[in-house]
Amino acid sequence: MRNTQSTNLLSELSRPGRRGARVGALDVPAVDVVAAIPAHARADAPPALPELSELDIVRHYTNLSTLNMSVDSHFYPLGSCTMKYNPKRNERLAALPGMLDVHPYQPESSLQGMLEMLWNLQGIFAEIAGLDAVSLQPAAGAQGELTALLVAAAYFRDRGEVRSNVLVPTSAHGTNPASAVMAGFKAIGIESDAEGMVDMVDLRSKIDAQTAVLMITNPNTLGLFERNIVEIARLVHEAGGLIYLDGANMNAILGAARPGDFGADMMHYNPHKTFSGPHGGGGPGAGPIAVRAMLEPFLPTPRVVRHEGGFSLDFNHPKSIGRVRSFFGNVGVLLRAYAYIRTLGADGLADVSRYAVLNANYLLALLRDLLPVPYSKGCLHEFVGSAMEMKSRSGISAMDLAKRLLDYGFHAPTVYFPITVREAVMIEPTETESRETLDAFADAIRTIIGEPTELVQAAPHTAAVNRPDEVQAAKSQRLAWSAAP
Repeated sequence: MRNTQSTNLLSELSRPGRRGARVGALDVPAVDVVAAIPAHARADAPPALPELSELDIVRHYTNLSTLNMSVDSHFYPLGSCTMKYNPKRNERLAALPGMLDVHPYQPESSLQGMLEMLWNLQGIFAEIAGLDAVSLQPAAGAQGELTALLVAAAYFRDRGEVRSNVLVPTSAHGTNPASAVMAGFKAIGIESDAEGMVDMVDLRSKIDAQTAVLMITNPNTLGLFERNIVEIARLVHEAGGLIYLDGANMNAILGAARPGDFGADMMHYNPHKTFSGPHGGGGPGAGPIAVRAMLEPFLPTPRVVRHEGGFSLDFNHPKSIGRVRSFFGNVGVLLRAYAYIRTLGADGLADVSRYAVLNANYLLALLRDLLPVPYSKGCLHEFVGSAMEMKSRSGISAMDLAKRLLDYGFHAPTVYFPITVREAVMIEPTETESRETLDAFADAIRTIIGEPTELVQAAPHTAAVNRPDEVQAAKSQRLAWSAAP
């Protein structure tokens, strides 16, 4: 049962004279505000703030929160954007006063604990990647991509080489071509073969002296490990190019494979995905990058270094691309990742991937007959089914299925991506979900497929908003509320 009255706007709930607190008598000398503030800076009247009791406020925000889906309350099978449980232990550790209450402008001598944590995390990320150096600055995975490509561009400039092309397989993540163009390169697509892997014939035809970087997601967006990755890396390296590994799918290979070992020269992490930091809602993220030694001089500054007297920030890198983020990056997210990694240890991180792969294959076995998977008999951390047969038979599309799942209490999976699968439904259960949750999700899909088409096409029936025009909403945003005239 929802209390819809309390979710009205605060201005609508406002009543003259209501208060949540009363301010005591002034115990400091009074100031003549009119005299202290120039006339041009003063408003004609006080702002019309809502007048509410404490109960009004508490009930309003509590009831609003129940309208949200979150990992704490719902299953998020959001393929390609891992949405797994964020352990509350990590939240508590990140909120310790010695970490939460520091300020980046403090003297380095008073930041030794924070700097030591960041220095340790640099080493951990380098070890997991199988690479040599790390920058923690980038504030999101997409910014990590861009930062790595800017590092690559600086590397080639330093060598006096002019290389203009970045090769991007169709199985890569959608931000890759945009990052390439923003870094000043031309993005060139590489086709997939009949098994969903990089088409080696097409790749060989497009590698040349202009090839700067191949951006590859491995495992790819179909949840498949590129079995030709060593040969792919060899071909690119022989042409003088670099391999960039989109690390968004690292949840599948922790402790099993290191990108540096199978040929990657640089990569980014999504700590909010692989290492369970908070995710979504447009809030702070992180996208650290790891690189081989020859790319280290070009990493953003400052970097945290260790010396005999402790830890400090090192700005002395004349070939650096400079800052990409203020201060040291989003340390709150990084601290949560550090707590997660130190809690699990090497064996625990390997178990993360084992269970993620197990859960994905279990769910794949339950759904294969309902959502045929065009490219594989098995998968790693995610798989991509097709609703094409269902749509041809009943008219129910991938979008219809996704919308109807909301009525069953499940966040919709990713749909219509990757574009290599028609009516794509990308599903990633992560390692944190129980067998009972996976069974319930599969049962919901089976039930929906048997429901009347009209019912499903009109879903969701329980959400506050039914089916907005998503394209128009993105083009004509109303970001501010105002009272009707």
